[in-house]
Amino acid sequence: MKRRPVRYTLLLARSGGGSRALSLPGWALLLLLALLGLWTGANLYFWQRSREARALEVRLQALSQEARRLSLALEAERAKNGALTEEARRTQKELEALKKSIEELRRRAGLPPLNVLPVRYQEGGKGGASSPGEALALWGEVRAGVLDLQRQLKEVAPALERTLEVEQSLPRGLPLRGYEGITSFFGMRKNPFGPGYEFHDGLDFAAPYGAPVYATGSGVVARTGWMGAYGLAVLLDHAEGYQTLYGHLFRLAVRPGQRVERGQVLGYVGSTGRSTGPHLHYGVYRYGAPVDPRPYLDPLWASR
Repeated sequence: MKRRPVRYTLLLARSGGGSRALSLPGWALLLLLALLGLWTGANLYFWQRSREARALEVRLQALSQEARRLSLALEAERAKNGALTEEARRTQKELEALKKSIEELRRRAGLPPLNVLPVRYQEGGKGGASSPGEALALWGEVRAGVLDLQRQLKEVAPALERTLEVEQSLPRGLPLRGYEGITSFFGMRKNPFGPGYEFHDGLDFAAPYGAPVYATGSGVVARTGWMGAYGLAVLLDHAEGYQTLYGHLFRLAVRPGQRVERGQVLGYVGSTGRSTGPHLHYGVYRYGAPVDPRPYLDPLWASR
């Protein structure tokens, strides 16, 4: 006896109204579970990225406090011994350079500026240490601290550069400016061309014919041209195994192999391929598998 395929039935009930049964094959349930897993993975990934950013902020905060401590020690020692003016000037310039480096790192990381060197240096300090030997020993400690701070900055800067580069490459934000809303969401939907249901692997954005389409992350153009149901489309490769697809265009603005930046125009909205009218199909893929693009949009849309 031939075994019948397993099917699952969902009963949809409306308060004050009737009910409706939706029958799904077994593979559809597995697909929904896989999509739920991808959704969870995306949220865990962005949590990990924010955790790394917070760790960098703590490191920069520690470096800022160390520079502040060294500047206070420097000013105190200058007040004790005016004979070390030249050494003080040299160390002062190095601390000022470190301050600028820390401020630049914080700016690039999107962190607020800190007052790293609060002391206003005054020329011509007067007074004297208990002995020249003690003064030289203290200056040696300050110099060692400055060198250590420089070494730590050299370690932090490349890590921050890599983090910022990856963040810039990840798909985030909207592919349109002044869009008119989402007309079809990710997942199972009613077939717009006939009876039954189908799986929609992206978001459809309503947009006027000819509206510019923008890259949601920096990357490399993996493919352009006709892509079956997507019509004239652009496929971008991003970091961390991500890809984004922009479909139903009427004209392209990039070529395969081209490096593009976030916000760069890729093409213009059309109605090519399997389409009922002018709109943009936007898809996000992770290691080749489609994922719901909504978590990668602006926070306002991610919550809807």
